Amino acid sequence: MKTKLRSLLPCFLLCVSFAHAQLGAPPRPFTRADTLRGTIMPERAWWDVLHYSILVKPDYNNKSIAGKVDMRFKAVKDGRRMQIDLQEPMELTKAYYKDKAIPYTREGNVYYLVFPQNLAKGTVGTLALAFKGNPRIAKRPPWDGGWIFQKDKLGRPWMSVACQGLGASVWYPCKDHQSDEPDNGATLAITVPDTLVAVANGRLVNKQSFEAGTITWKWEVKNPINNYNLVPYIGKYVTWHEDFAGEKGKLDCDYWVLDYELDRAKVQFKQAKEMLTCFEHWMGPYPFYEDGYKLVQSPHLGMEHQSAVAYGNGFQNGYLGRDQSGTGWGLKWDFIIVHESGHEWFANNITSKDLADMWIHEGFTNYSETLFTECQSGKQAGNEYNYGSRRGIHNDRPIIARYGVNKEGSGDMYPKSGNMLHSIRHAVNDDEKFRGMLRFLNKRFYHQTVTTEDIQSEMSKFLGLKVNRIFDQYLRTTQVPVFEYAISPDKTKLEYRWTNCIDGFDLPVYVQSSKGLLLLSPESNKWNTKELKPGEPIPYDFDSIEKNYYVTVQRREQVSGN
Repeated sequence: MKTKLRSLLPCFLLCVSFAHAQLGAPPRPFTRADTLRGTIMPERAWWDVLHYSILVKPDYNNKSIAGKVDMRFKAVKDGRRMQIDLQEPMELTKAYYKDKAIPYTREGNVYYLVFPQNLAKGTVGTLALAFKGNPRIAKRPPWDGGWIFQKDKLGRPWMSVACQGLGASVWYPCKDHQSDEPDNGATLAITVPDTLVAVANGRLVNKQSFEAGTITWKWEVKNPINNYNLVPYIGKYVTWHEDFAGEKGKLDCDYWVLDYELDRAKVQFKQAKEMLTCFEHWMGPYPFYEDGYKLVQSPHLGMEHQSAVAYGNGFQNGYLGRDQSGTGWGLKWDFIIVHESGHEWFANNITSKDLADMWIHEGFTNYSETLFTECQSGKQAGNEYNYGSRRGIHNDRPIIARYGVNKEGSGDMYPKSGNMLHSIRHAVNDDEKFRGMLRFLNKRFYHQTVTTEDIQSEMSKFLGLKVNRIFDQYLRTTQVPVFEYAISPDKTKLEYRWTNCIDGFDLPVYVQSSKGLLLLSPESNKWNTKELKPGEPIPYDFDSIEKNYYVTVQRREQVSGN
């Protein structure tokens, strides 16, 4: 996910309340370093990453790493000066292009490389980079990111990385921006003592010993991958394999856990096939058949590392044994298996270009929890789980943050965005159309990076419902819309409207009556009127609106008129 880990794990589950903020509140001052990290500046704009080939050798005792990166890239226009990201205190020690040293200078977490002459548009080349240092160590992974140097219960080294939001440049040199994934995938080779096992994304290519007492494990990802998702897991791992009969054929599923956890893991990880069955039904085929699916036990709670999902939930249901919805439904499945795997569709297949749009990752994946609950226990259970998740909403600040500074918005991106999607689903009142929309998005934006506007446009066209103002309301303000209604004393007139909302907020709602569902299309801050025929049952079940839509319902005692 993540500082994605804030992302990874529903930030909302553990975060504290912040001061209430409304749209337009003055932003905190950002630095030049924020801009260099979060913006595609000229030194980034002229080239596109095609492939990363990474070799890393960690030193557990010294809490240091050293390695090299071969980065293949393509010039999309003429360029000479290149920005490479590598966060302090890590150091770039060499840079070569066509076997010639490339001079570089440093500005904080950025290196600038200057080629001898302009590289013409269309040029494809490989830049060789060497690096070393003591990387930032995660104090509370995955929320506080960095390298993890821990020991397992038997006192043996256990290492990994969690760096969503913080960025992969916390440990290796790269173009650290979500909008540019390596088109042709990556390889990650990890040199470790021969008493340990190294696991990474994708498939194992080989393991070789190049020096006495060590083994280098080389893993390969065929598909584009987020920088922060490409990580090593190092420990006393054992593994087992199973096949999943999926929509695209046989999917290889592999599970890697510490040796003393094997029996517990084999029982708990049976949920992986249930998850895959449910999510392929709702969101389309698993997006990375070429790289397989893995669950890997991690020394932190979890993260959506593409094709190698990090798992640290203690082999128990719920979120560390708790149901964050308070409904009981969340204790019927393992939160990390479901949530982090859901990110394979939203975050890994469909990735936001800017961290400010991280709700695309977390909102849809939060909603995948509702979908899994529904797959497992029925639609009403899903409705109840979704409604219960609202207690994690703080409405502290907008969900969409400032663009171009690598800044994420409120942790409400989890439950509030998920409730927004549930509201849209009820507004459409066609589950097959809504399911078709989720599958369409995963096909339309297959292995692509997107913006909020991209999602908004395609959802609107597919559903036949403009979601623009709905997105603006829930993603860009902290106001909870109020559905106000009044019934005339003679029961011949129903009036209703939206208040506490932006102008143009136009979420349709269905109200249950004795004759079925009644569609209402309230306008913002304007009374709408529905004439009721004498003797016609009046839809008194307005409570269903508040349960199915993330809104507040208020009845007024008198008809106000237009």
